[in-house]
Amino acid sequence: MSEKGRAFLTLEHITVRYLDKTLFTHLNWEVLEGQQWAITGNSGSGKTALLNTIAGRFNVINGGIHYHFYDQYRQQHTITDPYFTYRNLLAQVAHHHNFRNRSNTSDFYYQQRFNSMDAGDAPTVRQYLYGEAATPREEPLLAPLRINTLLDKELIKLSNGETRRVMIAKGLLQKPVLLMLDNPFTGLDVQTRRHFMDMVNQIIASGIHVLLVTNPTEIPDNITHVLTLDNGIITGRYTRQEFQQLPVATTVAANDGPVINGEKLQALVQPAPRAFNTIVHMENVHVQYGDNTILDNINWTVKPNEKWALLGPNGAGKSTLLSLINADNPQAYANELYLFDRKRGSGESIWDIKRKIGFVSPELHQYFPAGNNCLQVVCSGFFDIIGPTRKPSPEQTTHAQGWMEILGIEQYSTQSFKQVPESIQRLALLARALVKDPPLLIFDEPCQGLDSRQKQHFKQVIDTLCAVMELTLIFVTHYPEEIPASVTKVLQLEKGKVVAS
Repeated sequence: MSEKGRAFLTLEHITVRYLDKTLFTHLNWEVLEGQQWAITGNSGSGKTALLNTIAGRFNVINGGIHYHFYDQYRQQHTITDPYFTYRNLLAQVAHHHNFRNRSNTSDFYYQQRFNSMDAGDAPTVRQYLYGEAATPREEPLLAPLRINTLLDKELIKLSNGETRRVMIAKGLLQKPVLLMLDNPFTGLDVQTRRHFMDMVNQIIASGIHVLLVTNPTEIPDNITHVLTLDNGIITGRYTRQEFQQLPVATTVAANDGPVINGEKLQALVQPAPRAFNTIVHMENVHVQYGDNTILDNINWTVKPNEKWALLGPNGAGKSTLLSLINADNPQAYANELYLFDRKRGSGESIWDIKRKIGFVSPELHQYFPAGNNCLQVVCSGFFDIIGPTRKPSPEQTTHAQGWMEILGIEQYSTQSFKQVPESIQRLALLARALVKDPPLLIFDEPCQGLDSRQKQHFKQVIDTLCAVMELTLIFVTHYPEEIPASVTKVLQLEKGKVVAS
């Protein structure tokens, strides 16, 4: 066990740059042995950047980082590897995965997770964790992760919670002295979040030091200290007890968010004439992969201008249901499914369907490639493609800029999509969904990565949008407080079946 009181990690007057941006200036922070820290702050405050800095991914141009745990390890162990550094003693579990296909030559693409033939190019969990020929070894610390049940499952088919479990297992297999977790609870249902809290507590109890980026309301019991950040500046260092006694300053009142200009929004919206009897109609929809039933006899009708919440725990089948609607899943052709009054497989193309849908999801965010600036990403919504896009017309560019202004992100237009804060990336993808004024909006956990003020702003945008135009909305979340007031209907799934409607 750690000897409390000795320095474990020290950041001394560090100034940090990444590309052409200064992230931290003269930042000081010390972690003592036995301390377990949560790092909180608004979106874009520098939480993930701080973990990346400690991991050696960013350039420290002034000051220094002292990895005392590495020095102590070297004193206690004989090291013969000349390339052994502090990096061998820390593991960083990012919020997004970086899985590759089996040939390691290209990234996964979004629709691949729903196509059983293409998914075969994805490695299994066993191959990802242990290599092609290795036999899994018993690791008591991995027991709470329940990895054995996932070993023969392709990475591309993992649910949100399963992906997090596998990524944490990969980190723990490195036998780290320091484990850094970036928002491991985001996107998980209530029960899974509790389970993950228990896992983090067990990891800490095993003697591993943990730095955890998390929401201020989701701090595991074994965390001893809390660091707060704002715009790259440390605003507070607290013991757990001190932090819990602080006033709840992160809560945003209903009238405390940015004001949406309804007139400007109404002028921006120019919906095409539409006359549909039904937007979505499903009859006894069944989806199965091998022996695994994902959706079981789903009956659901969505009428024009209805606003639905699609709810259910991780693995309930929500993402698969949405993939049928969004023309990403080929099993739609084997089912009785009608979209915009037309039966799937009756001659319409995938692009005919996508043209009528604005879509935002964590998976779409995950698979969006680098290389474009934020305005280019927004403009790609006109063409329903992910990646390099056709050149938009001047009118389309102006329209896209208008949506970015409504969402408060116009100043990021020329900045690289992958280099802006995750919250800005999410809002850019929201603008991408809105630019074509679609009759159906599908928002799959759209508030991931947004702080409380941005969530309030987002809800105001959606409710104002619903007030000034006719649209149909399907909204997925694990947090009831994120559901816009305009949502009046609920479809709830559990284990692939409808349990409430």
